[in-house]
Amino acid sequence: MNSPRKPGSFPATNPDQPKAKTQTKANANEKSKQQKTDREDKSPERAEAKLPKLGSRKQPHDKSTPKQDNRQSKKQRDLRQSSENSESKHEENGASVPKNANNVGKNEKQDSAQRKHQSKSDEKPAPKCQRKKERDLSNNDKEESLESSKGKLDAKPRQRHESAIKTDVSQDASPAVSAHSPDRQEKSAEQTPKRVDDTLGKVLKATIDKLKIKKNERSNASSCVNDITDKVIAFLKRNTTWCEEIERLRTGSYYENVKICEPDEFDVMLTIPVERVDIREFDEAGAFYSIALKRHPTRHPLDRFLNEDKTIQASEMMSEFRDAVKKAVEKLPYQIEIQRKKPKCPAVTLEIKMGENGKTISVDFVLGLKVHRASWPDFTKDGFKIENWLGKKEKANMKHQPFYLVPKYEGKGNTEHDGVVAKDTWRISFSHVEKLILNKHGHSKTCCEEVGQKCCRKDCLKLLKYLLQQLKEVDSKSNKMSSFCSYHAKTTLLHACATRGTDNEWAYSQLANCFKLLLEEFVKYLRIRHLPNFFVPSHNLLHQASQSSCDFLANAVEFQCNNNFPIFS
Repeated sequence: MNSPRKPGSFPATNPDQPKAKTQTKANANEKSKQQKTDREDKSPERAEAKLPKLGSRKQPHDKSTPKQDNRQSKKQRDLRQSSENSESKHEENGASVPKNANNVGKNEKQDSAQRKHQSKSDEKPAPKCQRKKERDLSNNDKEESLESSKGKLDAKPRQRHESAIKTDVSQDASPAVSAHSPDRQEKSAEQTPKRVDDTLGKVLKATIDKLKIKKNERSNASSCVNDITDKVIAFLKRNTTWCEEIERLRTGSYYENVKICEPDEFDVMLTIPVERVDIREFDEAGAFYSIALKRHPTRHPLDRFLNEDKTIQASEMMSEFRDAVKKAVEKLPYQIEIQRKKPKCPAVTLEIKMGENGKTISVDFVLGLKVHRASWPDFTKDGFKIENWLGKKEKANMKHQPFYLVPKYEGKGNTEHDGVVAKDTWRISFSHVEKLILNKHGHSKTCCEEVGQKCCRKDCLKLLKYLLQQLKEVDSKSNKMSSFCSYHAKTTLLHACATRGTDNEWAYSQLANCFKLLLEEFVKYLRIRHLPNFFVPSHNLLHQASQSSCDFLANAVEFQCNNNFPIFS
């Protein structure tokens, strides 16, 4: 469809009109000049020149590079070619153009061809991908130049909006990126165990509060036990010749301040002092020994219990000791019942009924020999590693303490080894040193004092003892837990404290992590069925337990640990 022709744009000329040729040429020249001027005014360069300056503000793209000028010249050429195409369309539609105008168009085409050739000679041909990038940049420059021509009022809100966007982007990446970024995965991995530890910490602290012993119950029980012990010792000294020098040694969890739940169990060792003894291993386990008295300048009270080879008959001593304790408690003003003798047990157990609350407390009177000599036996030299925990000075002081022997055997009592039967063997005990260690449990002297840092060593031991106690109650029928006792828990803690001696590693704020680490070590001992005695490394405390029993306990501990200890609730 032909576009309408504007009136007066081009003068109507007819070749049939011979008159006024000169006037027609003059008018054509003037109009061609006017059209040239109009086209130049419509060019982008003139349009930019006529744009008013916006105050004194400097435009962001005032400084144009030569490449940008070349791109602008290309745009100008495109605009001129489009105007020429429109003129050619007018000619095709019947509009007559003067010859001079056509000449002007040819001249402009030649000029544009020269400028194009000059720009190509000045600029090396760029690859296609680079030309595409330059076109994108030119488009961006054009858009930015148009946006920069807006008023100052629009500029400040835009800056604030862009800064807010940049802040949001810098803090939080897009969901597609943040979900798979390593930083986010590490943060989430750190936060998840922390939340678990927070939950576990609350469970453990609530359990510790539940395990605390009430002061009035503690006081009543201890006063009752002390009174009975004093009267038993007095009776033995008066009525048993070989007990004239008997001494009391308070040991066990109550005196170590690690007793849990209720003050219902007390251990009291009644010891006979001896000086010169010969200690011989009874078996390869390194746990039991035969004890022989060496020559004394005078007759010793224990000579009545000696075999021909001077070894002490532990079974005979225990029998007389048991009878003497029975007589000592007969007339005491307490409801006391003596329990039947347990096989391989070195204690005389009393069950005492408390009149106030009707509860029952248990007291174990353990017979022992107190051996005080220059040094501990040679089989202890590789144990007792507390240098990095309590220090070399404390270790030296503790090694000057005596050690104790209690009548205890394993297996069948009639089993004989080198002329000694099993029921006459003894086991070495460092229970008094264990009490000293737990009372001086910190690397620093002020640990758990008012001016010092609180640690969680004893709390971890209480929790492990309580866990074993609860698991025993749950598994009372299958009897798979019968080989385990609280001494396994104490030994595990002693090894852990010797390995991690500093107080920071046992900070009370890290109770959950410390307890989980302690359980991991306990499970490790169970899996290999080997828990060395802390003082005698050659003695494996788990040698009597079967591998199936150890695996059963290890699986039960891992289940409780992985599920935040439902057994504690």
